[in-house]
Amino acid sequence: MPVPASARRRADWLRAELTRHDYRYYVLDDPEVPDAAYDRLLVELRELEARHSQLITPDSPTQRVGGAPVASFAAVRHHLPMLSLDNAFTREDVEAFDRRIRERLETEHEVEYACEPKLDGVAIGVTWKDGVLEQAATRGDGTTGEDVTHNVRTIRSVPLRLSGRGWPALLEARGEVFLPLAGFAALNQRAAAQGEKTFVNPRNAAAGSLRQLDPRLAASRPLAVFFYGIGRVEGGEVAGRHSAILQQLRSWGLRTAPQARVVQGVRGLLGYYEDLGRRRARLPYQIDGVVYKVDALELQRRLGFVARAPRWAIAHKFPAEEELTTVRAIEWQVGRTGALTPVARLEPVFVGGATVSNATLHNIDELQRKDVRVGDTVILRRAGDVIPEVVRIIPERRPRGTRPVQLPPACPVCGSEVTKEEGAAVARCSGALICPAQRKESLRHFASRRALDIEGLGTKLIDQLVDGGLVRGPADLFTLSAADLAALERMGETSARNVVLALERSKATTLPRFLYALGIRDVGEATAAALAGHFGTLEALSAAAPEQILEVPYVGPVVAGHVHAFFAEPRNRAVIAELHRHGVHWPAMPRPDRQAATLAGQTFVLTGRLESLTRDEAGDRIRALGGRVAGGVSAKTDFVVAGADAGSKLDKATRLGVTILDEAGFLRLLQRG
Repeated sequence: MPVPASARRRADWLRAELTRHDYRYYVLDDPEVPDAAYDRLLVELRELEARHSQLITPDSPTQRVGGAPVASFAAVRHHLPMLSLDNAFTREDVEAFDRRIRERLETEHEVEYACEPKLDGVAIGVTWKDGVLEQAATRGDGTTGEDVTHNVRTIRSVPLRLSGRGWPALLEARGEVFLPLAGFAALNQRAAAQGEKTFVNPRNAAAGSLRQLDPRLAASRPLAVFFYGIGRVEGGEVAGRHSAILQQLRSWGLRTAPQARVVQGVRGLLGYYEDLGRRRARLPYQIDGVVYKVDALELQRRLGFVARAPRWAIAHKFPAEEELTTVRAIEWQVGRTGALTPVARLEPVFVGGATVSNATLHNIDELQRKDVRVGDTVILRRAGDVIPEVVRIIPERRPRGTRPVQLPPACPVCGSEVTKEEGAAVARCSGALICPAQRKESLRHFASRRALDIEGLGTKLIDQLVDGGLVRGPADLFTLSAADLAALERMGETSARNVVLALERSKATTLPRFLYALGIRDVGEATAAALAGHFGTLEALSAAAPEQILEVPYVGPVVAGHVHAFFAEPRNRAVIAELHRHGVHWPAMPRPDRQAATLAGQTFVLTGRLESLTRDEAGDRIRALGGRVAGGVSAKTDFVVAGADAGSKLDKATRLGVTILDEAGFLRLLQRG
C-alpha cells in the first residue's frame, strides 16, 4: 500500500525535528523544549512508522534501540591505527615534552597547544557514510577492534545522522565512551537493589555496557561520548588545526569536551592542568588527566610518530585515584551522636594526590557486605577532596586465618552498651553525655564554621580541653580564660588570646546557626533554617508538640521526633540556659506569619562575591524564608544570585533563561519576606 505524501512529509519533518532537539540537548547542552514535548514527537513518529513500515530509515530516532542481540563481536580492522599516547607525570615531563617539540620544529617561539580533559572511558571510532551512522568499533589493540555498532547506536549523544553542512562523504570520528557519575551511581544502586553485582568504577561499567550482545541492555545504561579527533576522511576536507576540527565536529552534531581550549607554551599547559585539577572533583564524569596536542596539523605532520604514539601529543596524568594497599587494623570511632563508625587503618599509600593511611568503612552493615578483614589487600579510592574509601577487597590475596569483624558489644571509649535498632544501619553508644568521644565531637560541631564559627578551636585543642577536664560541654567554652589556654601544651599567649577573642565574637550568632550548632540529630543547616523561620523564636520551638513541628516544610515525622525529644530533655534545656547566661545571643527573626516560607519551593544558586553579606549568610537568609540553595544551575533553578566575578554558573543561567538577580535585587527580594 503506497504511503500518502502527507505522511512521508510528516515523518521527514519529525525525524529532522527530533535530530535537532537531540543536538541541542546532548551537544549544546541547551534544550529548547521540555522532555514531555520531545516524547510526544517521538511517539507520533513511532505511530507513523508502525502504520507505514516503508517510512522506517536507519537514521530514524526510533531505531536507536530494539535490534536483535548479536551472536558475537565481529573484528574491525582500523583504516588508520588508533594510537596510544605517551604519559607525563611531573612538571619536568611536560617541560621536556615542550622542549622536544620546539627542538624538532627548530623554533624558540612558544608553540600553540590544544588541551582537553582525558576521560577515563573506552576509546571508539565511529564512521558515518553519506552522513548516516554506519559502524562503531572499539580501539582493541590499536589495529583491530570489535564491532559495537549495535550498542553505540543506543547512545543518545551519538547522532544517527550528521547535522549541519560540509561533512565529508565518509567520516570516522574518534572519541571516548563513558558513564557519567550520576548515571554510574544510579546503575549501581539499581543493581544492588536487585541483588546483582555492582561495578567497581564508571570505566568498567562503560566497557561492560559496550560489550553487551543485547543492545537493550546497553540502552538501559546512560552512556555518553565525547569526540576528540578524526581518523579516516573521504570526499571532504577538515580544518587545519585540531581546535578548529573540534568546532567542525560540534557543528556536525558530535559532542566534544566543553573544557577544551588552546594555550601558549609550557606555562599554558601547566596552567590548564592545574586549573582542571582544581575542578576535577566537581566534574560530572571521571577524568584521569589532560591531553596536550600541537594544534596545527601541519606541525603535527612534521613532528610525526614514534613507535605506537605521536610525537606531537602527550597525556599528563593526574595522581592515581585508586591504589592497592593493606588493612593493618580496623578500629571504631564514636561520633557526636554516638554512632560507631569502623575505620580501616591502612599501609600508607599515595593516592589522589595525598598519602592516605585511614579510610572509613561507614557502618557495620557496609563493613560486613564488603567483608573487609585485617590483613586484606584492598582497592582504595580517593578523588579530589572526597574522603578515602575502601572500594573492595582482593579475595585471592587474603591471608589464611582472617576473621570477619563483629560489632563491639561495648563502646570502645566509655564502655557503655552499644545498641543497634532493628533495620537501622548505624549502631550507637548509649553513653550520651558521659562518653568523652561524643563530648569531643559535639564540641567540634558546635565550633565549626557553619555553626558558631569559633576560629582557632580545632580538634587538637578540643582534645586537650576535654582530656584535661577544663570543658565538659559547650557552655564551659565561654568560661575559659587566656591563662587557662596558655597553660596548655603548644599554646602560646598570643594564640590563647586569639581563641578567647574568637569565643567572644561567636556569642553574636543567628537562630539558624545556633540550632544547627546544638547538634540535634538529623537537623542540618537547611532544617535548622526552616525551623527558625517557621517558629521565629527558640522558646516557641522548644514548646512545640511533634505535630506542630511537622508543619515545617521538609520536616518529616522522624526529624520532628528528634527535635521534640531534644527539647524535652532537661539536661539539654539546662545547657541552652547556661549558654544564654554566658551571653550567646541572636537578633530576632522576622515574624513567622510575615515570612511563612515566602520563598518556599524556590531554588536559588549563588555565584560570585557579594558585598553586603557572605555566601553563607545569603544561604542562611534564603533557607530561613523556606527557599533552597543548590550548588549547580539547571532548568529547575528559579533564581541565580550573581555577585562580582560570577563565573560559568551565570553563563549557564543566561542560556537556560533562569532569572538572574544582582545583589540589590536579591536584597529587595529578602526584604519583601
